[in-house]
Amino acid sequence: MKCTINRRAQFSASHRYWLPELDAAENQRLFGACSRFPGHGHNYVLYVSLAGELDQYGMVENLSVVKQIIKQEVTSQLNYSHLNDTWSEFQETLPTTENISRIIWHKLSPHLPLVNIKLFENSELWADYQGNNMEATLTVKTHFSAAHRLAIPSLSFEENQEIYGKCARPNGHGHNYHLEVTVAGEIDPRTGMLVDLVALQQAIDEYVVEPFDHTFLNKDIPYFAEVVPTAENIAVRIADLLRSPIAKLGAELDKIKLIESPNNSCEINCRTIKANTEAATQKLALSS
Repeated sequence: MKCTINRRAQFSASHRYWLPELDAAENQRLFGACSRFPGHGHNYVLYVSLAGELDQYGMVENLSVVKQIIKQEVTSQLNYSHLNDTWSEFQETLPTTENISRIIWHKLSPHLPLVNIKLFENSELWADYQGNNMEATLTVKTHFSAAHRLAIPSLSFEENQEIYGKCARPNGHGHNYHLEVTVAGEIDPRTGMLVDLVALQQAIDEYVVEPFDHTFLNKDIPYFAEVVPTAENIAVRIADLLRSPIAKLGAELDKIKLIESPNNSCEINCRTIKANTEAATQKLALSS
């Protein structure tokens, strides 16, 4: 039986986004506050995912051995370090979260059956890398507060209550929504960036957070006057709103995760939807 296991590790380190071939103004334009001398730091949290068949002892890998390998190859070298000066790879490509993930993969892959490296820079920003050359994903987490009512206008209150329960009550109810936006793309071989993070955050704020925050979705967002604002429909709408702005930044929208409450969340796999749509379009074109 095949199984995936995860090992968590931590390290604290500083880094600076600065390219010596560029002047101060250009570094400031590209990297903002991250270009300041001598740098800034994070408490990084690392998840190493391994996959394989269970052995006779009921393990994919001996976790004591995994722990020692991660410590030897990664955390003992990076903990309390200035990343730019620690590994030679960071002289070539800056130590962004996505690029650190990539280099950690290459440090560990000769020793462990890796399937994913997930690195949290903080609780609202993390990267995933799966060994696909320079391709990685970057996730930004944000939030907004909004009210909604789940009801189909053409149905009676009793009929809506049968479908949606308490969520059909006439005056609605509210949530503190947590939104995770994951984008995919190629890590730039010099800057280490998959996407301009500031521009990505601005796009999410402009197209989603600012329009949705502190609204009654059914009444304040025209789209939801006709579409019931379930968590699923809100996530689909957010994906539709962000797909084009993210493409203009040179990345691809990979996934939307909307957390309505600690008990309820939904995910939209945007690249799978796109692939299925393109396949269906191609099939239709061939049949005609």
